[in-house]
Amino acid sequence: MEMTLLNARIPIWNANLYYDMAIQDGKIVSIDSHEQLQSGGEPFSFAATDEERKGTVVDVEGAILLPSFSDIHMHLDKSHSLPFAQNISGTLQEAIESYGQASQFVTDENMKERMRKTVLSALAHGTRSVRTHIDFHTRLDEDVMFRGVRMALELRKEFQSVVDIQVFPMLPYYPYDEQDRTRIEQLLTMNIDGIGGAPHISPDPHEGVRELFRYAVKHNLPLDIHTDESDDPQTNTILTIVDETIKHGYEGRVNVGHLCSLAAMNQKQADDVIEKMKQASLTAVTLPAANLYLQGRGDKGTVRRGVTRVKELRTAGIPVATASDNVCDPFHPFGRGDLLQIAQITGYAAHMGGKEDVIDLLRMITDEPAAIIGQTNKGIQIGQEASFVLIQAYSVEELFAQLPQTRAVYGNGQWLSKMRTAVSFSQTASESPV
Repeated sequence: MEMTLLNARIPIWNANLYYDMAIQDGKIVSIDSHEQLQSGGEPFSFAATDEERKGTVVDVEGAILLPSFSDIHMHLDKSHSLPFAQNISGTLQEAIESYGQASQFVTDENMKERMRKTVLSALAHGTRSVRTHIDFHTRLDEDVMFRGVRMALELRKEFQSVVDIQVFPMLPYYPYDEQDRTRIEQLLTMNIDGIGGAPHISPDPHEGVRELFRYAVKHNLPLDIHTDESDDPQTNTILTIVDETIKHGYEGRVNVGHLCSLAAMNQKQADDVIEKMKQASLTAVTLPAANLYLQGRGDKGTVRRGVTRVKELRTAGIPVATASDNVCDPFHPFGRGDLLQIAQITGYAAHMGGKEDVIDLLRMITDEPAAIIGQTNKGIQIGQEASFVLIQAYSVEELFAQLPQTRAVYGNGQWLSKMRTAVSFSQTASESPV
C-alpha cells in the first residue's frame, strides 16, 4: 500500500508547521514541511473502515498526527476485574488482598477476554506497544500461579502484528524457599521479556531488590521494578536499585515505576536520589491515575497524592514516561487505556500546563516510552515502519481540552482502527467468573 498524507500537524516537532508524509510498503519514505495548508488529495475520512486504496493522496486538513503510543506499565491480568474484586477502603493493601483472593477463581477465558478488551481499547486510542506486569505467586495452585503469564503470552502472539506486548512477570515479594525458587526458574524458561516485582512491600525490601537482580543477571533479562509506592519518605529501595544497577553493569536496563516516596522526601533527600538515579542511567515511569487514587489514604488535612517529581526528574535528564497502570480494577476503578487521557492527568498532577509542558506530555506517551522499552523501529521517522495515530484536533490546546475520541491508528501497512466515539465492548468480559 502506498499513501501520502498531506497537511498533518506534528506538534512534538513543530506545532506551527504542516507536514506531508509519504509511505511505501509500510515504511516512511519522505516527510516534507510547509507553513501553510496546501491543496491536493481527497479529504481523509475517520468514518471509513478497511481503507485500502492504492496510491492514495489524502488531505488530513491540519489534524494532529503523533507516533503511536507506548503504554509501558499496565496490568492486563487485573484489568476490568472490579466487578468481582472490590476495594472498599481504596487502599493499596486492600487492592492487593482483594485481587489476590479473587484471582484464584478466575478462568483462562475470563482473564484472556479481559486482557483482550483492554488491549483493543488501548489500540483504538492509539497504543501499539504495551508492557504488562503480571502477578506470579509461587504458593498458589500451579494452574492459578501460571495463568496470568500463560494468557499474556498467548495474547502477545495473537496481537503480534498489531500491538507489541512485552510480558514482565512480578516475582513474589516474600522470602523464597526451595519450592519458590524451583517455580521461579520454571517461569524464567517461558519466553518472557523481562521481570519485575514490588520489593518495597517485602519483609526485607532491600534484599528483595537484590533477589530481583540475581535472577535478572542470571537470565540476562531487563528489569522493570515497582519502586517505593509509599507515602513514607523513609521507603527508599530506589537507593539499593541504584547500587545493584551499577554493581551488575545494568545501566540502561532498569526501569522504575511509581517512585511515590520521592514526592514525600525533603528537597535535599530528593535531590540526592535523583542524582544517583542519573548516575545509574535509570529510566522511570509515573503512574498518576492510580497514585492519585491510592496514595494519601491515611492522611488528614493536607493529603499527599503520591505522584512522583516528574518535572525534576526530567530536568535532571532522566527519561520519564507516563502510563495507564491499572484499568477498572481494585487498584484504579476508572480508565480505558487512553494514554492521551493519562497525559492530561499527568498535566494536572505534575503542574505541566505550559506550552512546552504539554509538548513534553505528548513525548511522554510516544517517543520516550518507546525508547525506554526498546521499540525504536516504528514511528514517524524516515526509514521506520509507519506507526502513528491521527486525531481530529487542530491544535494542542484542543487536543488536551477535548481529548477527542475521533482517531485513526495506522501500522503494519494499513489502517488498524478508526473510531468516531468511545469504543464499546461486550460486558461479558468483566462479569464475575465465579
